[in-house]
Amino acid sequence: MIKSVVFCYRKVIDSNAVLPWEKMVFEDSYLEFKMQFQYYNQQRLYYTFAELSQQDTNADNLHFLISPTISGYLKQLNGKIPDILNTIGKRFMKFEKYQFELINSDIRNISNHQIAINFYSEPLLWLDTIDDYLLLSDVIPQEETVLTNLFRLQPFVNIHSLTINNG
Repeated sequence: MIKSVVFCYRKVIDSNAVLPWEKMVFEDSYLEFKMQFQYYNQQRLYYTFAELSQQDTNADNLHFLISPTISGYLKQLNGKIPDILNTIGKRFMKFEKYQFELINSDIRNISNHQIAINFYSEPLLWLDTIDDYLLLSDVIPQEETVLTNLFRLQPFVNIHSLTINNG
């Protein structure tokens, strides 16, 4: 039985960002938020994304409108999900798609800006479970030798989908 698994990793970025890549994503998404926010807040009644979302259902479009701002930064990842390492400390999980999410923000204060990027992995083969580790491969076994990655589940990683092939 072959199990193909797709993972979702939710990377939350806020004012505590330390890495240069995270800081650039944080700052540029905030600038874009402030520009896009003006369109939905022409009477200047609101200051936060939460306030605006409660009053205008179209405010959910901000997720989509801000997303292109970070796409160039995602290319810098060379298709590998950040922060997800195998047991020898190497990034191995490739992503096919992502979803940007504006968690909250305030046009008056960048420190209240918080976003998430949900990375969806390419399908991986789940070969075995060893304690709280998953033995994964990115190829369907054609030979006796298959390259694998041993991966420990960690916070903000979820099994997004599972496909079971009994053939």
